[in-house]
Amino acid sequence: MRTFLLSLLLVVSLAVHGQRREVHIVSVNDMHAAIEKMPALTAIIDSLRTLYPSLLVFSAGDNRTGTPLSDMYEIPGYPMVSLMNLAGFNGSALGNHEFDVHSLPTLIGYSNFRYICANIQADDTTGVRTVPYQLFDVEGMTVGVVGAVQINYQGRPDTHPDNLLGMRFEEPAKAVARYEWLSRQCDATILLSHVGYKGEVQMAEAFPWLDLIIGGHTHTQLTADEPLHNGVLITQNRHNLRKATHITLTIEGRRVIDKKAEYIDVENYGTQNKVAAEMVRYFTNNPAFRRVLTQCDTPFGSRREVGCMACDALIAEGQADVALFNYRGIRIRHHDVGDFTVGDVLAMDPFGNEAVELTLTGDELFQVIEQYSRGDMQHFPHIGGLRAELTVDKKDPSKIKKIKLLAADGGIFDTKKTYRIITNSYVAAFFRETLDKEDIHTKNMQTSDMIMRYLDKQPSISYHNVSRISIIQQ
Repeated sequence: MRTFLLSLLLVVSLAVHGQRREVHIVSVNDMHAAIEKMPALTAIIDSLRTLYPSLLVFSAGDNRTGTPLSDMYEIPGYPMVSLMNLAGFNGSALGNHEFDVHSLPTLIGYSNFRYICANIQADDTTGVRTVPYQLFDVEGMTVGVVGAVQINYQGRPDTHPDNLLGMRFEEPAKAVARYEWLSRQCDATILLSHVGYKGEVQMAEAFPWLDLIIGGHTHTQLTADEPLHNGVLITQNRHNLRKATHITLTIEGRRVIDKKAEYIDVENYGTQNKVAAEMVRYFTNNPAFRRVLTQCDTPFGSRREVGCMACDALIAEGQADVALFNYRGIRIRHHDVGDFTVGDVLAMDPFGNEAVELTLTGDELFQVIEQYSRGDMQHFPHIGGLRAELTVDKKDPSKIKKIKLLAADGGIFDTKKTYRIITNSYVAAFFRETLDKEDIHTKNMQTSDMIMRYLDKQPSISYHNVSRISIIQQ
């Protein structure tokens, strides 16, 4: 009898593992605290969870930084975490912006999900508690998830270095390679990546044992007809919760035999989760953010136009000759004609960086701008108090071949003159490393406060088509 029962169990087990089953996943990336879209996302998750009770929900990182209603809350980032808890997230990668402001340890404590990252080592004193991988049971199937965060050429994520004290980071691919064993023990193996699309394609080519890469960081909008890369499905969406992805993995005999992605329009989804909507109303009830500072006579149409305004504000309030602002430190690209509010400034400059002052010769200023730009238009800073003529590659206009600095009036830039420079503490950290400069003085004020003071004095502003950069293709 015992032998018969064992044989029967074996037959049942083989039958179960031999049949086709599905794992359903909802993924997002680079939400950047878009709390106003969380009621729609939660409704999407609710609907899919009704169909698929074992639905998994993952974020590929950068959950915070972008909306002052979340970022300037008493616990910065808490509104987003609380809404993710309500929606039932199962895990999140660490994005580089998770390290902005020193609230990550607190947010981890409030999160009902784990932060998955294989290429970080954090001292106990940091309070940053992560796991390199996590296993999920989906109706008897085992799904293994390993995580990774991007690191830049300086060997760390793109955030202020002071936010990373006590943490060390490894090349993502080197860390992920150690977890190939997951593919032998799991029915499906997933990389939750905040590395960027190019790096994710490279890892798909290097690690065919992965079934799926849920990507982020570069805000790359992929589509349902995206080809597999070395047999690996890669998904990623634009930032600010414009879309979410519904992923279906079909498993037969402990092997993924089919994988597909459906991209869902969150921005125009007609239904909202009522509890999430009430939570958003609570978090947005802050009249301080609605205070009007000035009027926009013309619309802002690009990040560069907004950057010109920010640099003018730093020069005026800091009584400086030149201002520099990191390109991606400006977080809004557009603003309509009309009120420019406190909330707009905090959305534009949400990082809480301090304004700092230093003195450089023209030669030193050119050197630091050239090295900071790294031959890439996406790294060339916003500038004020001078102009720049950039020669770019005709075949690839994103690549800078030559930089020429000019005076603010377009005349000759004096390389021997000494200039008072004002910038933010993020850029200043690069200056300190590059020039070995210690005489960098804080203004004891955040750059966002300095910009607000400046705008409060302006009856109106107009930066339509304003540019301090001219481009020559060669």
